[in-house]
Parts: sequence; structure tokens; C-alpha cells
Amino acid sequence: MPPAVLGHAHAMAKILLQTTIVDIPDDWNVGRFSLLADELARAGHEVTARNRDEATDDSVLSVLDTLDYDQLWLMAVDTGNGLSPGDSAGIMRFRERGGGVLTARDHQDLGSCLVCLGSIGQLNHFHNQNPEPHARRDDQDNPNISWPNYHSGANGAYQPVTTDEPAHELLRTDRNPSGRIEWFPAHPHEGAVSAPPEYDFAQVVGRGRSTVSGRTFNLAVALDGETMADGGPAGRAVACSTFHHFADMNWDIDAGAPSFVTEPPSDEMKRDPARLEVFKDYVRNIARWLGARAEHNANARENGDVRAPRSAALAEG
Repeated sequence: MPPAVLGHAHAMAKILLQTTIVDIPDDWNVGRFSLLADELARAGHEVTARNRDEATDDSVLSVLDTLDYDQLWLMAVDTGNGLSPGDSAGIMRFRERGGGVLTARDHQDLGSCLVCLGSIGQLNHFHNQNPEPHARRDDQDNPNISWPNYHSGANGAYQPVTTDEPAHELLRTDRNPSGRIEWFPAHPHEGAVSAPPEYDFAQVVGRGRSTVSGRTFNLAVALDGETMADGGPAGRAVACSTFHHFADMNWDIDAGAPSFVTEPPSDEMKRDPARLEVFKDYVRNIARWLGARAEHNANARENGDVRAPRSAALAEG
């Protein structure tokens, strides 16, 4: 079945798929997100996949607003120091000029460098920074991992997704009778994201349910319509509860994982790959949705500002 086409056709985006660690073979380096990169490329996008530099300021993130990228897909796989002040400032300026940003972290304090990214940081709750109210341990199987650690199932398994109706456009698909994506890859200890009530531009995209405690938790939160300090609209953003929604090992358990991943995987996805193909519409939807540009960026291009994203004039319609 060909990829679903939702809404209007969209042009190619230049996507930076980046981790917050240097190239460490036995860790979540960018090579462990190769299936995601391939899927984005298959959808027609130009993907640059890279790890962080050894330098204090990353040579790309710290000047991201001056480069010809439309979107940043940031896999926050560090233990807290993955972004320098220069890196976070470059990402913030990128959003100010309309660049789209996806962030994905994991349990406890994994990816807590995200707290320095303004409103995106406020969506993410960690163990020691911006903690959830009423936080408590969820995953009971791994005593080395503390909260937030929502247990949605084994790696290699599916988890059901619930959402408010009508479903956010990120969850829409024409592959299901329901018209929405119903299953995400599962993970034994997902992180925590929320839509703060004071952010009227934040919306929960979908929710999961712990297989241990039965508690519901958010799988992704979208930002749309935020105003920056200069009065212009910020680029759209999506904050995800875990990078395991996108990791190779969670799409194909035979792809392998770092040696510190000890939980026994499931073969559910291998036995029933059809639901994974539907989930890939979520990836395509994110790339299309993040690529929708605000009017001020289209005007910036017309006025000769070459730093505006190339897709600034992508008015859908």
C-alpha cells in the first residue's frame, strides 16, 4: 500500500536528525535511528543524520538558524549535558524564524538538556528538573531506572493509543476504518510530557496507559500558535515521551540495541508488522505538519532573508 496522502501535497523538507551525544558506538548514536531516517527519505525529504560534536558548542546546532534546514528532529539521548548554552540558543533562534522542532527523550533524566529550550523544555518532565506533580515509580521491573518511567509494554511490542476526538492531524491515517493511528511502539519506561494549562498553544496528541499501574500518560504534545518575544509566530514543535517510538530496535528487534538494554523484547511487531506500517504515517504526518510555515516566514523570503527556511512559502492549498 502506498503512503497515505493526508490533506494537500507537501514539498520536500530539509531535516536535521541529530542526537545530543557524540558518536559512541555502544549508546543511542544516530545510527540507531536509521530506519526513521530511511522513512523520512522515502517520504521525499532530504535528511542529514549526525551526532553531536566533541566541541563545547555543536558546529551545527549552535548556528542552526543560519543554515538551510527546515526541521530539527532532536533525539535527546544524553544524561543532562547534551546541549551547550550556545546550542540551545541556536535552536531557539531557529524556532523564532519558523523552523519546526521535534524532541524525543526517555525515562528519568535521560534527555534533560531539553529544559533549556523555552516552552519545549516546559513540556518535558524529568526526575530532577521540572518534575511531574505527584510523580512516582511506574516501571517496577528495572530497579536502576526511576520515575518518570511509564511502562507501556516490552520493546518490540505495540501499545494502544487513546486521544480526544477529533484526533489531532498528527494521528490521522487512511489505513484504518477509524481514520486515526491506533498503535505506537511500546517501551518499558517512557518519559513524561504535558501540555501546561497556561499554554493555550499546547495540545496533547495521544495518550498511553501503563501496563503496570494503569495510569494514563501523554505520548506526545504539539505546540502550534506560540508567539515569540518579537511578536512573530514560532515554528511548530512536537515533544515526545520517548525516542523509542522512533528507534530501530523498537521497529525491528533484530536491529540490536546498546548493551545496557537488558529487558527481554517482544516479537509482537515481527509477527504483526501491519500496525507498524500504519504508525509510519505518524512520522510522515509530523514531517508535513512541522513543515507548515507561518506567514511571516514566507514574507521574510520574499524580502530577501535567505535564512528563512526554504519551505517558508509552503502554504498548504
